[in-house]
Amino acid sequence: MGQLLYPLEYAVAWIMVNFHSLLTGIGLPSASGWTWALSIVGLVVVIRIILIPLFVKQIKASRGLQLIQPEMQKIQKKYKGKTDPESRQAMTQETMALYKESGTNPLASCLPILLQAPVFFALFRVLNQYVRNSQPIGPLTAKLAAEADNSSIFGATLSSTFMTSGSNINVKIITVVLIILMSASTFTTQRQLMMKNMPASALDNPFAKQQKLLLYVLPLVFAVSGVNFPIGVLLYWLTTNVWSMGQQFYVIRRMPAPGSPAEQALLERRRRKGKIPPAQDVVSCEVTDADADADSASPVATPSSERPSAPTSGQRQQPRRQNRNKRAVRPAAGTASKPGGKPAAKPSGKPANPGSSTPPGR
Repeated sequence: MGQLLYPLEYAVAWIMVNFHSLLTGIGLPSASGWTWALSIVGLVVVIRIILIPLFVKQIKASRGLQLIQPEMQKIQKKYKGKTDPESRQAMTQETMALYKESGTNPLASCLPILLQAPVFFALFRVLNQYVRNSQPIGPLTAKLAAEADNSSIFGATLSSTFMTSGSNINVKIITVVLIILMSASTFTTQRQLMMKNMPASALDNPFAKQQKLLLYVLPLVFAVSGVNFPIGVLLYWLTTNVWSMGQQFYVIRRMPAPGSPAEQALLERRRRKGKIPPAQDVVSCEVTDADADADSASPVATPSSERPSAPTSGQRQQPRRQNRNKRAVRPAAGTASKPGGKPAAKPSGKPANPGSSTPPGR
C-alpha cells in the first residue's frame, strides 16, 4: 500500500511545501499551525481545479441518471420475476442501450470521488507517518516535518487524532467541530442536488431514494470514521466538501436540469432581466398557434388577405384572377360559336347585301 501511494505522497508533500513557502514569503510565520493549515487548503484547491472536467461529467451523468429513471423502471418491470439467463442478458442489453442512447455513463458520477480517495489516503500517510515521526519525503525535510508536527491551531496539532489525543480536550473539541461541519456541508450539498436540480418526475424512483438515504447516512459515516483521522485530514475533507457545495451551487444555478425548480428559477431571472418574453406571452403564443391549426382544419372559407398561399386540405379554394394579357379573346357581340367551341368566321368587309351599290367604307 505504501509503495503504491508513494508517488502521490511525494506529490502531496511537494504541493504542501510550495504553498508553505508561498505563505511564509508573504509574511506568515513558518512554524504557525495556520500556515500549515492553509497549505492543506491550497492542496485542496490544486486537486479540485484538476478535477473540474471530471466534476462537470459527474453533474451531467447524475442528471442523465435522474432523467432516464422512468425508462429504467419500465425495463425493470418488463423483466420482473424473470430469472432465466436469457431474460437477464436481454435486460442488461436494453439497459446498456438506454445508457448509450441517452449518453449516460453511471461510472462518470463516481469518478471525482474515486480519484480523490488516493489523494485523501496519501495526505493521511504524510501527516500520520512522515510529519508525526519527523521523517523526510521529497521536499518535506525532517526539519519541516518536525515544524509541522509541532504547529497547532487552537491548541491542537495537525497530526493529532481524537482517539490518540489522550487528555488533550482541544483536539477532541476541534475534531467534533470539524466532523459536524463536514456532515452539515455534505447534507447541504446532497439536499441542494435533490430539492433544486431534480424534476418532480425523478423524485419517485430508486435512484432518488438512494440519494435520500445517503443524505442521512453520510453524516453517520463521518462521525464514526472521523475520530480516527488526523485534524489535518479532517480539514482537507471539510475544505473539499465546501468546494463541492459551492461548485455545485454554481453549476445548478447556471446549468440546471430540465424541468427542475432550478430551471424555473433561471427562467424567472431571465424574464426579470428582459432576456426572454414573460410567461404569459409564451402561453398566448402557444394558444394562437393551436387556434391557427384549428382554423386551418376548418372547412369555412377565410378572407383572401388572411388565406395562405397554398390551399389547406378541406378548405374551399377561391378562383384566382387571371392576368389580362393571358385572358382568352372573347368573340364579338352578335357572333356565334360553332358547336366545336370555335368562334364563327369574321365578316370579310363586303356588304351583307350583294345587291347594294354602297361602297365599303362609307
